Amino acid sequence: MKPVVALVGRPNVGKSTLFNRITRARNALVDDFPGVTRDRHYADAVWNDVGFTVVDTGGFLLADDDSFAVEIREHVELAIIEADIIVFVLDGRTGISPFDRDLADRLRRSLKPVFYIVNKIENKRQEHDILEFYHLGIEKFYPVSAEHGLGMASFLDDLVNGFPESEPESDRENSDEICIAVAGRPNVGKSSLINRLFGEKRVVVSEKPGTTRDSIDLVVEHNGTRFRLIDTAGIRRKGKVKEKIEKFSILKSLKSLDNCDVALILIDADDGITDQDITIAGYAHDRGCGALFLLNKWDLLSSEKKDQKEYIKELKIKAKFLSYAPALTISALTGLRTHKILNMVESIYEEFSYRINTGLLNRIIGDAIFRSEPSLHKGKRLRFYYATQVSVRPPTIVCFVNYPEAVHFSYKRYLVNQIREMAELGKTPIRLYFRERTGKIDFSSRAVTKGWYVEKKEKKTVKRKKERKEQSRRKRFRDNKSIDKGKI
Repeated sequence: MKPVVALVGRPNVGKSTLFNRITRARNALVDDFPGVTRDRHYADAVWNDVGFTVVDTGGFLLADDDSFAVEIREHVELAIIEADIIVFVLDGRTGISPFDRDLADRLRRSLKPVFYIVNKIENKRQEHDILEFYHLGIEKFYPVSAEHGLGMASFLDDLVNGFPESEPESDRENSDEICIAVAGRPNVGKSSLINRLFGEKRVVVSEKPGTTRDSIDLVVEHNGTRFRLIDTAGIRRKGKVKEKIEKFSILKSLKSLDNCDVALILIDADDGITDQDITIAGYAHDRGCGALFLLNKWDLLSSEKKDQKEYIKELKIKAKFLSYAPALTISALTGLRTHKILNMVESIYEEFSYRINTGLLNRIIGDAIFRSEPSLHKGKRLRFYYATQVSVRPPTIVCFVNYPEAVHFSYKRYLVNQIREMAELGKTPIRLYFRERTGKIDFSSRAVTKGWYVEKKEKKTVKRKKERKEQSRRKRFRDNKSIDKGKI
């Protein structure tokens, strides 16, 4: 296992900026006002060829002025418990606060190695003003500027030298994993579902909308398969988004949909299916990931409303573009049917990664064309020469035709549905593109009506055959002429 380094400190001392600096990425949201980070955020880092895991935490407060203070404090405590080394981040501009003293006392009781960083030190004058931090009983601290990278090299050198000896990573840690993004409107139960699937309280949960601001990655194993769960911020309508930090949160949520294999689209069953739910489903559809609708808070519905078939039927009507996506009614709070989610995700991912045999694919398309031929284009027949699957996740197919722009979207949808039905890919998106035939290879169109395709000879080969036939004809002509003259 890699050593775990936890960054702790009071709000707005620069922990997330330091996190981004160490991991050499911009995974953690950063802003000037305190309280941006609420959950634990994990990422891997490397320094001097030594790998380790960094944990960003929320600002530690003993007072309950913030409505999330208790939840954040619990997560900081958990981060301290699981860490091998703790990095206590202090603010060099504002000096020592009572919260710094409280946290310093807490870290001494943990009996774990602690590195003290005084952040936001950017000039010589500030270095003379940081002597007050010795009042915390610190023997050594590192003046750094996480924003500009000043002083980071010496700190990281000492940090990696202080790591305990660790066992080499197992092959399981390097194996493939299924990436799942949990998306939905604010306060539909995304974080509660993440905690339920993870098996413990891992992210902050509150009835207040907008609790989750950053995208949080978690890894869980189920039946020998690794799943990476991404808890995303709630996506509201554009007109209601005012704060800059919320805009960044939504952008990270959409980026998570870009990178995931399967999106869990949470809908509050008690509120019904809203236009924003369908909009979020459209985001998943546009990004080509697999999708699973989860109708959460099913336990809150009255007996009159608990008509599962009608509810799912309404969902399929409103989200026709995701007609292939399965739907489950669940309760993240009570655990109702949540045990089925990962099994369903695994089934979706299997189809999401499926590759159709080229021969079978061409037979499917040929049979579909035989049953329903495409309309004429400017009086000319639209010909399908050849089809092949070029990639997976999702299955992506390219058809070579004589007029790609002439394929109507309704006929494209018909072909996709035929592929979905005949290849038994009922739970995954399928991308179908049309390209004009290029190159020197010609494909027969006679076989389209029979449901299969025969590749003709290359033009060069045909030309050579014609030349040999012409040479043979000329030779026979010369021989016959010689016979007439009595030379043979």
